[in-house]
Amino acid sequence: MAVDIQAKILVSGAAGFIGFHLSKLWLDRGYQVFGFDNLNDYYDPQLKQDRLDILLQSPNFHFKKLDLTDKPGLDALFAEVRPDYVFHLAAQAGVRHSIDHPYAYLDANLAGFLNILEACRHYPVQHLIFASSSSVYGGNSIVPFSTRHNVDHPVSLYAATKKSNELMAHAYSHLYHIPVTGLRFFTVYGPWGRPDMAYFSFTKAILAGQTIRVFNNGNMERDFTYIDDIVAAIAKLATHIPVKNEQWTEADGDLSSSFAPYKIYNIGNNNPEKLGYFIEVLEQAIGETAKKEYLPMQAGDVLRTWSDVSDLEREIGFKPETSIVDGLHAFVEWYKKYYRI
Repeated sequence: MAVDIQAKILVSGAAGFIGFHLSKLWLDRGYQVFGFDNLNDYYDPQLKQDRLDILLQSPNFHFKKLDLTDKPGLDALFAEVRPDYVFHLAAQAGVRHSIDHPYAYLDANLAGFLNILEACRHYPVQHLIFASSSSVYGGNSIVPFSTRHNVDHPVSLYAATKKSNELMAHAYSHLYHIPVTGLRFFTVYGPWGRPDMAYFSFTKAILAGQTIRVFNNGNMERDFTYIDDIVAAIAKLATHIPVKNEQWTEADGDLSSSFAPYKIYNIGNNNPEKLGYFIEVLEQAIGETAKKEYLPMQAGDVLRTWSDVSDLEREIGFKPETSIVDGLHAFVEWYKKYYRI
């Protein structure tokens, strides 16, 4: 079932990486999209502005500069727009950044998310979809990571805030009957990506002839997921609205659903790659060999991520389609064009 073309779509973090691509997808399909973002300087604000400028070319895109912690401003936006679907993608990102800047995560990811939940409570929506993270799996060692697994052992504050978001969303879903879906993203990459991500900084360094830092000797594994696959899955989930399962008990072993209208999904590639191989493919796409400095594992990092996406495949027919080779070549092509290299 498709989203009604008259529906109003609200995207938080619309100038961010995933928010930009999702907003563009809805605009390309002819929908009215209302986006907001605080355009902070966690990474290059010009990149965010350039994404935003593309979205603003559409008469169906309406933007407001707004911070998640501005509760009166957020309430006013919901009161004005009365969105049908809310895609909450704004957050303070970055595992390592959370070690040195913990309070930024409490403000944006906890207080900010509470403001979103309160707005959805007072201005009822058909579906709230929010960004969680594969980082919630923390110290788990059983792979592939499944939404049926316990996620009570985070190894970074960022991960802890994302786990907290899932708990907060469940409480509001139960108390106020808000249909809520949480998405655990696995290492999203692609054109218009985030400069703080390894593939982006690697590309910049390789093209400049600088040394890249390779942690854990390149033996870490990541379930790299191309941005087009991510937003395709999100769009399909929009009308796949969770319902209460009155017979649910914890004995079922399904920790991703509930007696509330609530559901958690992994969104990943279901095909982890070694960091060393990822760098090889990136070198081939760039046409240069990287100078490498091998270092031990960083604090807050995990050895492996690997997504079990069987729920998505079974329920909405989602299967990631983009190989790491195609995805990285597309990213490098965009990077060279954007930075005029």
